[in-house]
Amino acid sequence: MDSDKYPTESDRRRFVKGVAGGATMAAITTAAGAAVEGTTTGVGSGGGTVTYRAAKNTDGPAPRGLPQIPLELDDEGYLKGVWPESEERELDDGTTVTIAEMELGGVTYSTQWFQYCGCQTFQNVQPDGEYDNYMRYSANTRLDWQSEQTSIGERVHVDQFEDYAEWGNGIGEDGYGKPANCTWRSQEVDSEETLPIQIVRSTRVEEAAAEDEWLAESTVDGFIAFLNKCTHFCCIPGFKDSSDAPKFGAANKSYCGCHQSVYDPFDIVERSFTALPRPDTDG
Repeated sequence: MDSDKYPTESDRRRFVKGVAGGATMAAITTAAGAAVEGTTTGVGSGGGTVTYRAAKNTDGPAPRGLPQIPLELDDEGYLKGVWPESEERELDDGTTVTIAEMELGGVTYSTQWFQYCGCQTFQNVQPDGEYDNYMRYSANTRLDWQSEQTSIGERVHVDQFEDYAEWGNGIGEDGYGKPANCTWRSQEVDSEETLPIQIVRSTRVEEAAAEDEWLAESTVDGFIAFLNKCTHFCCIPGFKDSSDAPKFGAANKSYCGCHQSVYDPFDIVERSFTALPRPDTDG
């Protein structure tokens, strides 16, 4: 392992029992306090309010931001999403559920962050789902660099983003960030339970991580990532992949062309939503 080139995998996967107290909200550009925005109903065992970190929704009908995925690099420089270890926990009503959460950068990070837009029943977002967590390039991309230089299903490597500080494609400002459309916890390319991911590598992320505890722990080498399902109608937004984006003030943001929702990947805010009940468990 070249320890000077690639950071070691941290031990931050450890499970921390209990729920952390109110942590200071992390944001690349300072945001106001958390907003509780209910988008689902039917609270039951294991459901309830989920507080998470997100790329801020800045325009359009989407009710809340895209949930951020904490990242790490393995010892060969491949990009992975962090997934908490799971354990069984007994709730106040006597029900036993499997839960996975961890303390990371002063925030309680939970697998429930990604249980929306129909993903609630996906095996790859269940707390005890066994997947390798690598980011892989998706077939669903309009980015020329990705189509020309990578293969579908190939793992994302840091060296493929060496030009991130200068990269541009004629949409917005050059050097603002280099994106890729990927999948996560979705090794089977043709799976119906694929999790679409947006990753961006940017000097803006590096600068923010130097001053923010959450971003220091949830980003790596300038990479930041999100579950790429628009919180409006679950369409797939894109960063610098649509010529229409500048018309809606999204030249340097993530833009959903279906209904013109806009997200800022460099403005990380705290948000909440009402989670559906967890799937039935034994016990």
